[in-house]
Amino acid sequence: MAVWKSPKPSRGTHVEFILSDRDVPKEWGAFVKSKDGNTLSLVVNTPPSCAVGKWQLKIDVVKRSENNVDVFRYTHATPIYILFNPWCKDDLVYMYEENLLGEYILNDTGKIYSGNYKMISPKPWVFGQFEGDVLDCVMYLLDKSNLSDSSRGDPIAIVRMVSKLVNAPDDGGVLVGNWSGDYEGGTSPLKWSGSVAILDQYYKTRSPVQYGQCWVFSGVVTTVCRALGIPARSVTNFASAHDTDGSITIDCHFDHKGKPLECHDDDSVWNFHVWNDVWLARPDLPPGYGGWQAIDATPQETSEGVYCMGPMSLLAVKRGEVFYPYDGRFLFAEVNADKVYWQMDANGKMNQVYVQKYGVGRFISTKRAYGRATWREISAGLDPDREDITEQYKFKEGTDEERTAVQRANLVSSRKVVYETVAEDVEFELCANPDTFMGDTVKFCLKLKNTSDSTRTVNGTLMLASTYYTGVLHKKVREQDIDKTVLQPKEDKCIDVEVDVNDYLDKLTDHCMCKISCMCFVDETKQTFAEMEELRLRKPHLTIKAPETGVVKKKFEVEVSFENPLPVTLTKCELRVDGPGVQRPVIYSQRNVDAKATYTGKFEMCPEKQGKREIIVYFNCTQIESVNVSHWININGSE
Repeated sequence: MAVWKSPKPSRGTHVEFILSDRDVPKEWGAFVKSKDGNTLSLVVNTPPSCAVGKWQLKIDVVKRSENNVDVFRYTHATPIYILFNPWCKDDLVYMYEENLLGEYILNDTGKIYSGNYKMISPKPWVFGQFEGDVLDCVMYLLDKSNLSDSSRGDPIAIVRMVSKLVNAPDDGGVLVGNWSGDYEGGTSPLKWSGSVAILDQYYKTRSPVQYGQCWVFSGVVTTVCRALGIPARSVTNFASAHDTDGSITIDCHFDHKGKPLECHDDDSVWNFHVWNDVWLARPDLPPGYGGWQAIDATPQETSEGVYCMGPMSLLAVKRGEVFYPYDGRFLFAEVNADKVYWQMDANGKMNQVYVQKYGVGRFISTKRAYGRATWREISAGLDPDREDITEQYKFKEGTDEERTAVQRANLVSSRKVVYETVAEDVEFELCANPDTFMGDTVKFCLKLKNTSDSTRTVNGTLMLASTYYTGVLHKKVREQDIDKTVLQPKEDKCIDVEVDVNDYLDKLTDHCMCKISCMCFVDETKQTFAEMEELRLRKPHLTIKAPETGVVKKKFEVEVSFENPLPVTLTKCELRVDGPGVQRPVIYSQRNVDAKATYTGKFEMCPEKQGKREIIVYFNCTQIESVNVSHWININGSE
């Protein structure tokens, strides 16, 4: 019998059956496995469509005599948790490649990728789906959802509800989103090292936790889904579009001199955005559209009146079939929208001047389920755990298949136009060094090349600004006009800009993101070039010294260190330490770190469980957040 309110046979939440040696496939049943004295071992079979949740088990033993019938009832002391089963072929979440389940169900730590497409950084994350009160918190969320009893066995309904309940705006869900840079009264999203502390706080207070941004929402969704038995992964899309009007284009606006008009930009391109893929069958769609489905708990746009997104078939997105449920147009734009640049003329009229077809949806990344990167990837300095899954979302840029998908999606957009560009004879290239650390001088340049046999005159603007990772402008750092730059036939030129650390340090946001924007015009041909280049300043490396092995219940010491690259003192410093089976989430306050000085911090850990475990450490301070490192350790049994 289900523990939730008013279980009834008619709803499938109250079931009674007699012990039998006959096992009916996909039906409730039970039989005696063994008997030892007064002890019976029973096997209970459940149907694959059984409602997920807490169930109460009662066993009645009937004793009959000539004159009496006595019933002795055994009530199991604790609830039975029934989950989805991806190992079961009849379950809608069945994953036929069982070796993948070691990652997508059983792995309680992982990596979430951030940064930008030129500098991708792994962020270690503790999912902790087997820790503490996490499963009870997930069951509380399902009860809170008010899903019908029949929907409790439907993973399509469940994952859509998960994408709604992990955010707070509609129904007091788990996390409050905050992209303002002011996190007073809560925890900065960059400081979280995993999902456990968030879900523990939510379960204890029954109130939304402050604060989250996209990777935090995604990390919690991965935890919730894996706890329920639904294969899940966190997915990062770089240069991720946010289409607000259903046009499946991203519109950027400039004034008549080529300076950005942020007040006109309702659409945006985020440096990165993180959502989730979940694995399930889609009997509501034509055959072949099951498998990975995208869901997103970050509250961006409403779907059917509430903040949720998906599930949406990756195959349907790849083919531009955005009319299938759910939220196909929004997801397609995130990975394959065209960027359309508009310029205001002297009379205030906006005119379309430039189209960039291949700037959105880059290096879509997740943690590998097994295996390692190729030798070529490792030699290029790429993270060996990162798997590029772009081809699961879109055809290769510029191919006939990719352009056909864009045209197919455009048929249901709010602006039914396929954009084409005009011929160009001046080549432009906007360049910045992606390997720039905080504290370094920021250098970028605009390369110009006149490929024609005639003189060309270029005018325009270059601007460096700090931004939030959502692409929204924070503060202008440097602006440089390009006035009547003359290019002789076949001539190359380069316009270089350098910005000192003291000119940008106090203008950075918590992600250390910058945007270099450029708009140029060729007087003779009216050719227009527009580009926005992302630049993420790298943070210092945190090194860790810890043993390779440990023993349950025996303490060991960990040391972490890094060099402060900034010409200022680091204040309000802390270490956040986490590691399933080794350490519950804990925060250690640290001393200030002087300018250009070396920081060293030490702490002790005491393992609780055997096995291969991952330790995750985050260093945070007012000036730099989320300097992190992870370390694997093998924990042996007690000595």
